[in-house]
Amino acid sequence: MIGDRGILKGAFFIVGPTASGKSELAADVAARCGAEVVSADAFQIYRGLPVLTAQPDEATLRKARHHLVGTVSPEEEMSAARFRELALNALRDIHGRGKLAIVAGGSGLYLKALTHGLAPLPAVDQKLRAELDALSLEELNTRLLAVDPLGAETIDRKNKRRLVRALEIFAQTQRPASEQRGEWSREATELAGVFVFRERTELNARINRRVEEMFQEGVAAEVAAVGPVSVTAAKTLGLEQVRLFVEGKMSAAECAAAIQQATRRYAKRQLTWFRRQPSLELLNLSLLKDHAATVDWILQKVSLLRPLE
Repeated sequence: MIGDRGILKGAFFIVGPTASGKSELAADVAARCGAEVVSADAFQIYRGLPVLTAQPDEATLRKARHHLVGTVSPEEEMSAARFRELALNALRDIHGRGKLAIVAGGSGLYLKALTHGLAPLPAVDQKLRAELDALSLEELNTRLLAVDPLGAETIDRKNKRRLVRALEIFAQTQRPASEQRGEWSREATELAGVFVFRERTELNARINRRVEEMFQEGVAAEVAAVGPVSVTAAKTLGLEQVRLFVEGKMSAAECAAAIQQATRRYAKRQLTWFRRQPSLELLNLSLLKDHAATVDWILQKVSLLRPLE
């Protein structure tokens, strides 16, 4: 049976910042070579928010089978560890049917969790867990804030199970859980793939235009229909701003401008992250205006993948 490293060697990665055009590229490449796409996007994985998260449209989805797009309820918590599990399951399924996988996305933490693996956390100490379970939510939150303030900012403060686990990890290792959840268990498998990007001016213009199109496509009604969301889903770009607009606390123009600014900042962080990852070949789409020729070039790279046995 092929292990995780082998499965990753049988995949081709197309990664880059939001609005760069990687989803369209991935779908067209997959359609040409009979592959399937595994999304590595922390926001597009949520169900019920296709406009806000700029999920591939129906025409794009028809080009090739997609995995991990709109598959998780926004009420559910996501994490790098859970994404890794879901993505590896999708990759095994694709390989098991004799297909090639194209991993496409821009969520650096999720991608690194997939390619590197996460360091194992300590096993459950049942006696310690019983002691922590006996505490109230308020007591658990107070303790977590004292030992792991960063974790306390990001965790669901009403989720007792998650609070208990975070405190268990600190008690057993004397280090905050938030630090350890981002550590990698090993060096990355040598990956095949490209890092696609555009010049800053062009990328910003594409981001601004995408946000304008969201409002034309009914993002306000979409967000208004979404109920309670998890702490992780609440971080979806634009969700907070659109909710304020729906509640009448922000004008449409103010809302669009705020989302555009937040998305540009997010794209800048993505660019910084990916430029630190040396294993992927750079592909500047601002210099490659011919989409079909770009697909052909990527297909040549894909053809160099050695088939898994």
